[in-house]
Amino acid sequence: MKKSPLQSISVLLADDNIHGITARRVILQEAGCEVETALSGEEAWEIYQKKHFDIVITDYKMTGMDGLDLIALIRASEAPARTILVSGFVGPLGMTEDSTGADEVICKSDKEVPQLLRAVKRLSSKPVRRGPGSQKAKSAAATARAV
Repeated sequence: MKKSPLQSISVLLADDNIHGITARRVILQEAGCEVETALSGEEAWEIYQKKHFDIVITDYKMTGMDGLDLIALIRASEAPARTILVSGFVGPLGMTEDSTGADEVICKSDKEVPQLLRAVKRLSSKPVRRGPGSQKAKSAAATARAV
């Protein structure tokens, strides 16, 4: 049996939509990833602080802490993971890796699954990106440190 290129990659998946998180979890697990899920940015941050993850995949729009805030906290932490931001607002808001601080930005669409799998594979072999990318990310990181 051939070993999956994504086997043993640990992924934290954050999304407040139960259907979206379930579908992505199944896809990533079938590809060989070890996946933990969080139904909010706050829950994802709590889990992230207790366990090492190679990659964090987060939805942008969530109740409470959004995906940009979560990415900013990860960037400011001692052991930052690679991050993927998934959103249906990529085009309308002009979201990019530089404006969000994410390593990859993926638009929710019919091409999301292959793009997500390619991004996870690519990021699992790349060095970790350091420091928040956007002004919002920098502000969120500063706020988190003050709390």
